[in-house]
Amino acid sequence: MKKSLFAVAALSAIAGGAQAQSSVTVYGLLDVGYVGANTRLSTNASTVPQGQSRTTANGFTGKGAENTSRIGFKGTEDLGGGSSAFFTAEFELYPQDQDVSGNANKGILNRQTFVGLKKNGLGQAAVGLQYTPIFNLAAATDPGQLNNVLGNVIYQASGYSNDNGGQAYNAGFTNRTANTLSFKTDNFSGLTVSGIYTLANSNATQQSSSSGGNTNASGWGLAADYTWNKLYIGGAIQQLKQLTTTSNLTPATSTTTNPWISAQPSSGLNSTTGAGTAATNGLNVQDNQYLLGATYDFGILKAYAQYVSRTASATQNSNYYVKRSGEQIGVRSFVTPTVEAWASAGLGRYTAMGTSTPTANFNAWQLGSNYYLSKRTNLYAIYGQQVQSTAAYLTTTVSSSASMYALGLRHTF
Repeated sequence: MKKSLFAVAALSAIAGGAQAQSSVTVYGLLDVGYVGANTRLSTNASTVPQGQSRTTANGFTGKGAENTSRIGFKGTEDLGGGSSAFFTAEFELYPQDQDVSGNANKGILNRQTFVGLKKNGLGQAAVGLQYTPIFNLAAATDPGQLNNVLGNVIYQASGYSNDNGGQAYNAGFTNRTANTLSFKTDNFSGLTVSGIYTLANSNATQQSSSSGGNTNASGWGLAADYTWNKLYIGGAIQQLKQLTTTSNLTPATSTTTNPWISAQPSSGLNSTTGAGTAATNGLNVQDNQYLLGATYDFGILKAYAQYVSRTASATQNSNYYVKRSGEQIGVRSFVTPTVEAWASAGLGRYTAMGTSTPTANFNAWQLGSNYYLSKRTNLYAIYGQQVQSTAAYLTTTVSSSASMYALGLRHTF
């Protein structure tokens, strides 16, 4: 009997020690508020009289204006010898809808899910659905902290999309990629280097009399950042490719309806047509993205500067492309111990070679403020505006102006 009791006590001690070496944290964010938007188009199209196309929308939303609502789980396990294992599983929430991740999605929208290993003094590696190097650098150098309100030329959240392949992207750059292997070094005298390699679950090569080539969504990315006293500076590059067998052998021409407009969608395995439009996923796209960012902390305020460039070209003929570039500056500061404010302004340009060789200039600005009720809860007010010049785009000449405001309550846990 005593031996049995000693055995149970020993096993309990071992189990207790094992549990003490690992930890799991539940975290999340709920952002609910009131959002209003106003969009005005000026066009020569016969169906829309000059200057009379206007769209307004407003209402309560739980997706989040300052941040997207979410819930997540993350954990670490000490493997000994300075090594550890870790994981993250994070999902988007829509508090205003009856379904967990929105009535339109009918399920849980996956934001991040990955598992990895870390070695102290060296770095870490992970595999799964993860943020891209450009997204991480943009988050560190954006005065508005990548909020979902109009007025940011680097991160155009209003153009945010998802797809059934796990990719997520906005007009400026790809936010996250699925089936991705990542690495990040430890901080060596202020320098950190990171990168990704992504490849679709199904990577196939087909050859026939009518079609052929690879079917996959693949790519890579690299980033480096350096901190020196109060200066932070970084650069990131991503080159992503989306291939489908359905028109691999059909070169793009000036009369093609720009199948490369919506770059880097899903893996394309469910695509049944070789002709894309502005409203559908891009097919056979080489999507090259770059970002430079910097911050400097003056003490009373923090200054921000960013430059982004994205070129999506047809893999059949790289002479046909759409390019978007933009530069932005901003500041962020605590006005009082409980009131935080930020401001940003930027310029950008669309350039394309294809139907009517469209080009357009745009500018945008944003103002925002937080009133902290506690470390975890704040009220916010954000206003943003963007104006785009007249541009020939898919045979229609359009200029536009849009504004958006948001008032809400954010709570983190």
